[in-house]
Amino acid sequence: MKRTSLIKPVLDGVYPMISHGKGIYLYDTDGKEYLDGSSGAVTANIGHGVEEIRVAMDGQANKVSFVYRSQFTSEAAEGLATKIAEMTNGTYPWSFFVNSGSEATETALKIAVQHWQEKGKPKKNRVISRWMSYHGITLGALSMSGHPQRRERFTAMLESYPSISAPYCYRCPYNLELQECGFACAAELESAIRRTGPENVAAFIAEPVIGAAGAAISPPDGYFQELKRICEKYDVLFIADEVMTGFGRTGQILACSHWGVEPDIIAFGKGMSGGYTPIGAAVMTEKVIEPILKGSKSIMAGHTLSANPLSCAVSLAVLEYVEKNGLDKNASRSGIYLRNLLEKLSFRYPFIGNIRGKGLLIGIEFVKDIETKEPFPEEFDVTGKMISLAAENGLLLYPAAAGPEGVGGAAIIISPPLTITKREIEELIRRLNNTLYQFKEAISQDT
Repeated sequence: MKRTSLIKPVLDGVYPMISHGKGIYLYDTDGKEYLDGSSGAVTANIGHGVEEIRVAMDGQANKVSFVYRSQFTSEAAEGLATKIAEMTNGTYPWSFFVNSGSEATETALKIAVQHWQEKGKPKKNRVISRWMSYHGITLGALSMSGHPQRRERFTAMLESYPSISAPYCYRCPYNLELQECGFACAAELESAIRRTGPENVAAFIAEPVIGAAGAAISPPDGYFQELKRICEKYDVLFIADEVMTGFGRTGQILACSHWGVEPDIIAFGKGMSGGYTPIGAAVMTEKVIEPILKGSKSIMAGHTLSANPLSCAVSLAVLEYVEKNGLDKNASRSGIYLRNLLEKLSFRYPFIGNIRGKGLLIGIEFVKDIETKEPFPEEFDVTGKMISLAAENGLLLYPAAAGPEGVGGAAIIISPPLTITKREIEELIRRLNNTLYQFKEAISQDT
């Protein structure tokens, strides 16, 4: 392979060269077609090559592409903040724009800490998070993440924030059935707050549906209601990491809406721009911003490209497209259809241990023994094999962690663009079936 100057995920890896994309399909320069069954990294929510977005991008670029937020505001940034407030029914009238999901979660934490400082409670500067979580790759975001594999290289540099169990009902850490558990994993939050001291805890952060760290683990009804109750009891802000789930992915504009819970701060990214431009946001309620507005009047965060007009114009066009085409509703309908087809498919393949998720964020966990839930040996590299075989079959999937405590297991995420049609779902299933059959043949030779 000819060496290039670009650092790729695997330095000596061989990657196809992208040519173009249209709808839910991508094409490489050799002419091969890929059904984007993962929306990249659960990002391309409206699909590829949408003309309205190109027009919005071109229109803003013809006006101005960059201004510094300390010198100017812009119609694009103001319009995007207004649109987010409208789409969240006015609950989140304040938006701080950044460039990625990692920046969004870290900014959310900084805002939570500053909120308490401006209320005269500077000791409230700790955050509690969950194991089997991923909030980003910057050191602050990674400190909040309970993803052992991604923390490993930087452990000495990280804060030890993760402290409570995930709602991993398939592998309940308490070995309890849902009917009898009493949300023991949620009750851990109260214990963690009491151990740390409520006077020291600024916030609790969680993904509504666990993504990369747990392959679309969706909690049972009542779980988030209990977490919110505990946060309010101890005067702790609740931060929802909706970087992966926000703006329709799970069948609601906000995934937290499935449980009727309103976080104090929300982090957005990924689908906020559908991958057409880098952007993220931390949005918050009036309650969060009020002491800052009455105090310093300035949030101590920001980046050179924060509220970039070009990115904001593109993101605004993407969100308008989501609204105009009812993509949150399509995600709900299509997710049910896809889930039903996956359940039928699972009867053919006994290594499919669990299918879970919400809307078009669906996880599949693979196991060696469906009765005991024993994972495959790690040396089998089941996730890697599945991703590679799928790509050979023209299907893109997203790898995810699984197994006891989120370690040692194998899983994938299926998360196609929210525009996917019934016929396209059937084509996805056809390509996935070919992949699963080939995997079945491969492991029968290995065992």
